[in-house]
Amino acid sequence: MRFAKKRANFSVMHPLIDQRRAEIAELCRRFAVRRLEVVGSAARATDFDPATSDADFLVEFVPGSGLSPLVQFFDLAEELRTLLGRPVDLIEPGAIRNPFLLAGINQARETVYVA
Repeated sequence: MRFAKKRANFSVMHPLIDQRRAEIAELCRRFAVRRLEVVGSAARATDFDPATSDADFLVEFVPGSGLSPLVQFFDLAEELRTLLGRPVDLIEPGAIRNPFLLAGINQARETVYVA
């Protein structure tokens, strides 16, 4: 599944995520993440409700890292949830089959980490 490139050269993601980039980068290194992007309301920041919104991330893992894929996926999600203090959904690019969902993701996404 191909994803569009980021449209702007500035970050508009919610400060909750932007201000924790260093901690998120450490988690990404620990769980062998190749690329992590925030999508949806947390990427737009305009309709993100700090009281109720979850944080959705598009995640690509480094293949052959030696870590169990289940550990990578579920432990990363739990660590992000703990760090951000809210529910977290992880989405792997290959899991997106719906073209309308893909179009929506491509409209609101910001890179958080690249290995």
